[in-house]
Amino acid sequence: MRRKRAAQTFCPEDEKEVQMKYLFAAVMLASAVVGFSEAASAAGGCGPGWYRGPYGGCRPMAGRPPVVVVAPRPAPVVVVRPRVCPYGFRWYAGRCRPF
Repeated sequence: MRRKRAAQTFCPEDEKEVQMKYLFAAVMLASAVVGFSEAASAAGGCGPGWYRGPYGGCRPMAGRPPVVVVAPRPAPVVVVRPRVCPYGFRWYAGRCRPF
């Protein structure tokens, strides 16, 4: 006698639907986390340690000194090109001049 096979409970389409639901939920959670973290650190556009005053200006928070973040200044790029004058000339006042 032959045994009857059990009917499949999931079709490939159903499995894709379930995966898409999880993907959608993960994307929504990630966007919510990023949205709330950016809003909290922005502090009204004034930066950490500051808040928006009644007239729109940035004011330091009371009770602690303001946090000042200073980035180091990049080193200037200096390119030294040698000036080569032909024989019998020398570099003077911005150009090659004869002796």
